[in-house]
Amino acid sequence: MRNKSVTYSTARVFQAVADPTRRALLDLLRSGSRHAGEIAEAFPVSRPAISRHLRRLHRAQLVQEHREGRYRVYQLNPEPLRAVDSWLDHYRTFWKMNLSSLKSFVEAEHAKETGQKNPPKSQRRRKQRS
Repeated sequence: MRNKSVTYSTARVFQAVADPTRRALLDLLRSGSRHAGEIAEAFPVSRPAISRHLRRLHRAQLVQEHREGRYRVYQLNPEPLRAVDSWLDHYRTFWKMNLSSLKSFVEAEHAKETGQKNPPKSQRRRKQRS
């Protein structure tokens, strides 16, 4: 048996998760495998529409499909989402810095408004490091 390397198209993954219905489908499949009819019943759109969404998710390799008797069963394949996570990772540092700055600003404003003499712990720690 050959060792098969799998590569995922990040463009397809991003296009697939851009749609709120497809994200809801992925959320539904997080709890386990489901057959197509069961998936369709969970949404207020037509079965053909759900089928198109599932096909798009399948092409992006976000879901795997197999047959059980006359049913098509779908299950989540989270591996392609690593590309999304990797892309987002570059922004996490940015968000953490900005949220930290926002927290300091809000705490300082709150201290001014309430007439607090001692700043909150997070501000004291920051001053000690300086």
